[in-house]
Formats: sequence, C-alpha cells, structure tokens
Amino acid sequence: MKVTITDIAKAAGVAKSTVSKVLNDSPRISEDTKQRVREIMKEMNYTPSSIATGLARQSSQTVALLVDMSKESEFLNQYFYNIIGGIESVIGTRKYELTIANIQHNHPEGHFLQRLVLNKRVDGLIANTSVLSEALCEELHRLRFPYISVGEIQAPGSWVDFDNRSGGKMLTAHLLAQGYASVAFVGGMDGEAIREQRYAGYRKALEQAGRPLNEAWVHCGEAHEEEGYRAAMMLLQSGRPPEAIVCINNYIAYGVLKAAGELGVRIPQELGIATFDDYPLARYMTPPLTSLNIDTFRLGVAAGKLLMEQLGNPETPAKHLLLKPELIVRESSTRR
Repeated sequence: MKVTITDIAKAAGVAKSTVSKVLNDSPRISEDTKQRVREIMKEMNYTPSSIATGLARQSSQTVALLVDMSKESEFLNQYFYNIIGGIESVIGTRKYELTIANIQHNHPEGHFLQRLVLNKRVDGLIANTSVLSEALCEELHRLRFPYISVGEIQAPGSWVDFDNRSGGKMLTAHLLAQGYASVAFVGGMDGEAIREQRYAGYRKALEQAGRPLNEAWVHCGEAHEEEGYRAAMMLLQSGRPPEAIVCINNYIAYGVLKAAGELGVRIPQELGIATFDDYPLARYMTPPLTSLNIDTFRLGVAAGKLLMEQLGNPETPAKHLLLKPELIVRESSTRR
C-alpha cells in the first residue's frame, strides 16, 4: 500500500500541514522537526507525489556536475575540464545546460539535495565517487532521480569508469613481455578503490604469467613524486631489487626516475618503468614513459550519453560501462 502524507503525519505525531511545510523546507518549522519528519519519510520509503509527478513532468533543461570545492584536486586539474568538455559535447546538442554545483553543506539554502533535486532546479546529476556516497545513491534511487556516477559504485544506479583492472594487467604484461623478470607496484593508498583495482590487474598479470607475488615489491602511499622517490630508493637499494616498476601515476613515475638517476640505474636496460595516466608528464620525461592513456573526455561523453538516455526514458535500466584504456609504448620500457 502506498504511503501517504497522512501516514507520515501520524507516525511523526504532527499535523499534515506540518509535513507539507517540511516538504517545502518552510523556515517556520524547526530544524529538529524537519529532521525527525525526514527520517520517518526515509524509513517509510515515502516519495511525495508532487515530487514524483513534478520530476516526470517538469524540466529545467539543466544538468548538474557535483563537485566538492573543499578539495582542490577535484577541480584544479586537466581531467576535470576534460570531463566537463565531454559532458557538454553531448548535452549541448540536446539543448541542455551544464551547471557546476558545490556539494558543501554550509549553503544558505541547505543540502544540495534540497537545493537541486527537491526544488527541481536540475533534471539530472553527474558526480564522481568521492562525492556519491552509498547513502546518497540510495536516496537518489528512492526518489527515482536520474544520476550517473563517474567511477564504479556498488549502490544502485548507472556508472561509467575506465577498466583499471585491465589497465594494471596491460602494463604488467607489457613489462613481462619485454623480458623483465620481476615487476614491482608503487603508489596509491591501501583500500583506495582505484588503487585496489589497478593493483588487482597487476596481480592477475603475474598470476597468468606464472610469476610469484613478492609483497616486498608492493608499496602503498600518497600518489606524488616524493613517495615515488622514497619507494624506488628502498626497492633499488634492497638485496633483491625488481627489474621493472608499475607506477600508479606519472607523478610517482617521476620520483622513480629521479631515484634511478641518482643511483646510476640505466633505463630501460636495468629498470623498466610503465605508468598509469599519460597526462601531464609521461611523454616529456627522459626517457619518455610507457603509459596507459585514460581519455577523460571520453569518460565525460559516456556519462553524458547515459544521463540523456535516462532523461529520455526514466524506465531505462541501470547500465555499467567500462571503457578500455590505451597502452602507449615508449622508451622507458622497450628493450626488445
């Protein structure tokens, strides 16, 4: 049986008019009451009919890309703008506008769910996995509000991502094929989704080649130059140094190159290096780095297309799309 506003009012011990005011975020209702009523709505799986019909009938012709402005790495890099360009190339042809929305919760109009979704200011959302928590995905799914995750999620909903497992496997298999007998893996925080996926591909390539996994050759840490340098110094000065290194990104790779240079280790003769992410440094290193190209413009295009499909047909089932990265072979790993 469908839950009604009367049911919510009875469960909360308030008048129906109070529930209506909570739905409209009226300033006349205390925050404590709003929170209590909203929790009951969530527990009873209540979707206001005005929202459900409004979302189906009305259109703002606007799509929001959610960003956490407290994290500079979220928006002060080329990847972010490539994704924007990809999304815009799709939605612009459908007469939709793209708006960048900050998710920080100190906005005077409240949580972005209230500002954007319940107030019907946008027709759909796109966000990466650092923004889309499982709880948020569940709530958007409950409201039947169209959204796309840029990055693999376990919650209900559509997502698009690059196949990081395949990427880790590609880089490792390439190094093994070049005759490097032992391959290390450096960078990324333990438990971080993207690191775990890339590391899983590395392990799979070793397994398929019949090579043992040496835990001493696996180093976790912040994905920046200093960590790459530190890890490479440890590995290359150990009693049994690896012959090649897979780097989580090209900042780590730069640190590895620096350490190898100081130790007089020749690349690629004595050490092979391959890295995720071609941008921004890989092609300009000495020697140029073998890398895995992650085309983030393509990622934005795919996210835009998935969202347009949902907006065109709300009954479209959730889709999970993995894009294949491209291996670019350069001097840092070619010795055959």
